[in-house]
Parts: sequence; C-alpha cells; structure tokens
Amino acid sequence: MTSTSSETRPFRIADLGTLVVMAWSGEAPDGDMPYLLAYSLGDGEGGPEASAVAVEQLLTNTGLPVGGDIVDGSTRPSLPVSLLVESGSAVVTMPQLNAQCTPPPEWLTAVAERGFAYLVFTTRPWPEAQPGKPIEPEALAAFAGADETLTAAAHVILPARSLR
Repeated sequence: MTSTSSETRPFRIADLGTLVVMAWSGEAPDGDMPYLLAYSLGDGEGGPEASAVAVEQLLTNTGLPVGGDIVDGSTRPSLPVSLLVESGSAVVTMPQLNAQCTPPPEWLTAVAERGFAYLVFTTRPWPEAQPGKPIEPEALAAFAGADETLTAAAHVILPARSLR
C-alpha cells in the first residue's frame, strides 16, 4: 500500500534553480511604470515543479502572499525585501538571495520619477527566458501578462533606495 505525506517539504535553495530578474517599463495613465519580473528557469535539482514549490516557499517565508493582494513595501518598513538602484543597476535583496539586473534607461527614468518599482515574483517557471538571451517584447508581454503568471505571483510595490 502506498501512502502520501501531507507534510510540507523543507525549503531547499537548490530547488529554486536559476532565478532571473528582468526590468521593463510600461505605459500607465500617470506616466511610465517601472516593473520587475522575477522568475525561475525551472532548472533546479527537482525540475520545474520543485522550482515552483521552492519559489512559493521562499515568497511565503518572506511574508509575500502568492496570488494575494499587492504588498506595499512603503507601508511595511520591516518587509525583508528591498530594491537598490545604483550605477545603472537594480538589485533586489531578500533573505537567502540577491538578484541584479541592468534595466533599460526608460526604466531608470521611471523609477527615479516614481520612487518605486512594481515587482511581480512568479512561481511559474519560464525556461525560455534565459539570462543573456534577447527576449522579444511580445514574448515578455505574453508571459508577464498571462493569468497563469499573475495568479502564481507575489505582487510588491518596492521603494527604490540608493546609496546616496
């Protein structure tokens, strides 16, 4: 007889696989909005399913609800997630990881004007969007705007900090 365990699997950083952060800006009624999309390639030790579970555990352990309301980091000073924008780079820091990307100039302008970026950290793997390979705007829009991506994500308003 086979039985299944309902125990929660312990968080293993190796299951995350390669984490990627991508920056882009999009038009909004009150000016460009700076977005950050964080996702796994799904290449962790346990494959795409284990990567999705590991990302969800990471987000939950950090106090970021997956599929829930937007978390406004400006009203939660103890939120263990931060955004540093310095020397043309964006660095997202959270417990157990740092992720850095080089945003386009229009993103840097938008984040300077708004003082924050909108982070979408999804549990949905995107193996096709590997670092260093160009992503077509249509592919980004299709993935980032898909219900499967958005409902499997934590949504966070991250105040932009600098070293100055």
